[in-house]
Amino acid sequence: MNSTVKKYLLLHTILILYSTGGIFSKLAAGEKFLSLQFLILYGLQIVILIVYAFGWQQVLKRMPLSTAYANKAVTIVWGGLWGVLLFSEKMTAGKVIGCLIVLGGVALYGYAEGKQNAEKEEAVR
Repeated sequence: MNSTVKKYLLLHTILILYSTGGIFSKLAAGEKFLSLQFLILYGLQIVILIVYAFGWQQVLKRMPLSTAYANKAVTIVWGGLWGVLLFSEKMTAGKVIGCLIVLGGVALYGYAEGKQNAEKEEAVR
């Protein structure tokens, strides 16, 4: 597998994990404060954030900060998906358009970065 593909796979795996923290946060918010269920759900959120923090550091070792942060916007799409699948939230046309704009922006950024890298490689030759 191409090293660039591996980098992006690691990045997006970490971002999906990060987005699941919101699931446990929302579930914890529905429980009585400091009840056992609240503590378990909140604890799971903290564990996810700890794993995410270590994974994020690994991502930043392997790719530029601007690229990693540009892709982080995809967590908005995952949040919308989790809301629909797990909490019966409505996905309105506006939300779909917003998600498409985010995905389009991430794709455009990736395209521009790929083009810039190709130009750099060409200049080296």
